Amino acid sequence: MSIRFSVTLIAISIAFAATSADAKLAYDVHQTDSGSKFAIISGSFEYSDDLSPFRDLATREHLFAVGFDSFGGNVAKAMELGRLIRSLGLSTVQARKAECASACSLAFLGGATRFAEPGSIGVHKSSFSDSNGIPIDDAVSAVQQTTAEIIGYMSEMGVDPGLLQLSLSYDSNDIRYLSGSEMAKFKVTTPNAAPLASSQAIPDAPALASQTPTDVQAKAEASLEVPIARDGVVRHPKGHVAIKSMGDPDAKDVGDARNGTAVQILEVRGDWYRVLVAGRVGFMHYTWVHVTQFEDDAGEGRYVQVRSFSTLPEAEAFVRTSPVPLSAHLAANGWIAVTLKDVYAEQEAKDVSTALKGHGLIAKDSMVTIGNTYVRKVCCE
Repeated sequence: MSIRFSVTLIAISIAFAATSADAKLAYDVHQTDSGSKFAIISGSFEYSDDLSPFRDLATREHLFAVGFDSFGGNVAKAMELGRLIRSLGLSTVQARKAECASACSLAFLGGATRFAEPGSIGVHKSSFSDSNGIPIDDAVSAVQQTTAEIIGYMSEMGVDPGLLQLSLSYDSNDIRYLSGSEMAKFKVTTPNAAPLASSQAIPDAPALASQTPTDVQAKAEASLEVPIARDGVVRHPKGHVAIKSMGDPDAKDVGDARNGTAVQILEVRGDWYRVLVAGRVGFMHYTWVHVTQFEDDAGEGRYVQVRSFSTLPEAEAFVRTSPVPLSAHLAANGWIAVTLKDVYAEQEAKDVSTALKGHGLIAKDSMVTIGNTYVRKVCCE
């Protein structure tokens, strides 16, 4: 890590020894040997907390960074503090000696740059402190709204929303502490705050590109080839699909096939496959069949498709400048489909899509899809 972060982490670790988490938020200012000032934010996040004292403190003391000693609390207040930290341009640094779990992890994400020791950030699913007497429909609606707000906040902070998927795997009475690799994967920590490699060990990008072997270039070009669809299985959101007499959605049904039924593709006619399925010859739209020759396979999961492009360079440029993590897939029609990087369960995909649309982070016409037409991922790791 950078020297400044190293010194700050040591100072924060020492300061934590004399800090305990109180009932409400408290702010203690400390200073490194080099004169950089940081604050330790301790206590529980409460909905009624007034954050203006922290804003005044950060401005008056010219803080460089903040650390935490908190078991969490109110999610909305933690995100409010995270946004305040970001607006002030502060870094967040977390030592394993202290606690930053549950809602506190959201406040940590507000750092303009973020460094945390492995095992210092804990996550789990959100819970309601008082759910007695709330009608089931209202409770479900509240959970969905909170989930949407967290997804939007994570994307706003440049964090992979897939972190929420991991969090939801752990009940509110349990804690999952993130490893260093997980924090890097989900962008909980930032590269400019992570250990730096020797600049001499990393060749310049132009030089690296000029040394690309011919066979690697050929392989990259070949990756845009769509293989011939020969066989597959039925995979449709409804669980079954009609076999048509012709390649037309209004054509007569000649049979019905359930998901998982083997399909032999006899001929490709535009967007339709002439098939042998369930002992009948007929037609199925190409979006109804998961083709064995295609490499992409979400299983029972769902993609969220946000855009499509006619060329790979256009798709790559869009992916690399997006505020949310994306991937690009070669589609069966030769176009490039751009999706959110992660695959989700059906309802989760809908919630993620709704949240990101609401925050203007993806297009309003983005759609949830099984992805049967995706041949292979072509960008971007």
